[in-house]
Amino acid sequence: MPDSIDRRALMQTAAASAILGLAASGGGLALAQDGLRFGASLPFSFEDLKQTAKDMAKTAYAEPPQPAADIVAKIDYEAWGNIRFNTDHAIYAQGPGRFPVTFFHLGTYFRKSVEMNLVENGMARKILYDPALFDMPDDSIAKKLPASVGFAGFRIQEPRDGAVDWRKNDWVAFLGAAYFRAIGELYQYGLSARGVALDIAVPEKPEEFPDFTTFYIGPAAGDSITIHALMQGPSIVGAYRFVMERGKGVVMRIEQALYLRKDIARFGLAPLTSMYWFSETAKGKAVDWRPEVHDSDGLALWTGEGERIWRPLNNPPRITVSAFQDRQPRGFGLLQRDRVFDHYQDGVNYDRRPSLWVEPHGDWGAGAVQLVEIPTDDEIHDNVVAQWVPEKPARAGDSFELAYTLHWLADEPFPTALGRCVATRLGNGGQPGQPRPIGVRKFMVEFLGGPLQDLAFGIKPEPVLDASRGTFSYIYAEAVPDGIAGHWRAQFDLTVEGGEPVEMRCYLKAGEQVLTETWAFQYQPF
Repeated sequence: MPDSIDRRALMQTAAASAILGLAASGGGLALAQDGLRFGASLPFSFEDLKQTAKDMAKTAYAEPPQPAADIVAKIDYEAWGNIRFNTDHAIYAQGPGRFPVTFFHLGTYFRKSVEMNLVENGMARKILYDPALFDMPDDSIAKKLPASVGFAGFRIQEPRDGAVDWRKNDWVAFLGAAYFRAIGELYQYGLSARGVALDIAVPEKPEEFPDFTTFYIGPAAGDSITIHALMQGPSIVGAYRFVMERGKGVVMRIEQALYLRKDIARFGLAPLTSMYWFSETAKGKAVDWRPEVHDSDGLALWTGEGERIWRPLNNPPRITVSAFQDRQPRGFGLLQRDRVFDHYQDGVNYDRRPSLWVEPHGDWGAGAVQLVEIPTDDEIHDNVVAQWVPEKPARAGDSFELAYTLHWLADEPFPTALGRCVATRLGNGGQPGQPRPIGVRKFMVEFLGGPLQDLAFGIKPEPVLDASRGTFSYIYAEAVPDGIAGHWRAQFDLTVEGGEPVEMRCYLKAGEQVLTETWAFQYQPF
């Protein structure tokens, strides 16, 4: 399992302790009385940050600092969880922004020091670490850290005037490498986003993990807060601007400028990272007591030509990369469509995990949405990545600018008017009461809503099928007998030889009218 996808230890942080802050009142900053100390005040702008990144890309890479490594290594998960930031010192605890900002402490899982700055009126000041900002046990090993160690990351708390206690609830967290995540409208963390993904699943080339090494927090006003970040890695330097809004869910408008130090074989932009172990589609015998375990159950695509595609996720026997060629994509996302608790039976709220949608802005040109699926035998690994990979090769000295919006919601922000795929079920092919033939699989693909709800009595949808190899038989559609209007399923058998994957497509139509999105599935024969 690649290190990149192993994040459950990292991302248990959503419910873990808060870490640092300061308060502001009126138009000026409240400083010493809130226990915070700052460095010198320096001019700051996004254009300056981009120029800094561009200049740094021409220099040799230097690893982010890992201060007091011997002490930090002893702050294990339990010790780290007992170090709690005193929210009285949170940035914007008294305003002017609605969303206080707190900080994460260093620990054995987060050893790299990340510089934090506060921005106000075009000026930035470094926020200095002070152990007094944290509540920790008297015997905590963290008390032995020097005052210069810095912070591991930060999170943004719920609004001070909101319905929940802001001191105990956050909605955005930046922690670990270039990962970040947010809750959706169902108040639950789940999958993550990343600043960039470099060489995931490239044979004989290890994946690279750049780090957000510097953050600039603010300004904050109304329902939004702006964050800037500098990202560094051996092959890349990047400058980012996040304008984040907390409303029904979380919306992040992202602008980024990337400068390459080295060639990159698989250059993943706007990457999303999630976990899929098993669902109703496929589950090993007695592998787990729960019916389903996943943060996301499918990849949704809205192509440049307007086609809507649903690709159910797999837990494949080997690393697989699927590419959906496109030009000027309208959007893509990893979604959790199954919202029924009984389908999970787990108190960790898989039924409430957010869906995450990428809305491109500007000219993205030609490329592909690539889906990387990595085998896993547990839920502790993020084994799924969806990303945009430009057609243009990524070479040393190149630069890329990109803008997009991330929507962290319960559903897609721009849902299709067509019927949507809601389940994929597999079984042995053939007919009941007869020997089941070897090499034949039965598929039951369920669609719901859209024009299916308005079909005239007696009109039966027609499945339209395609496969990269193999032959179809026993093809028909029927209404699912659950009394729900517009709930239909396509049934068919696939006969195929050999163990290579089969790319399949299916949608329902009535006459010349397309009724559903396209189901695009990668079948892994036994």
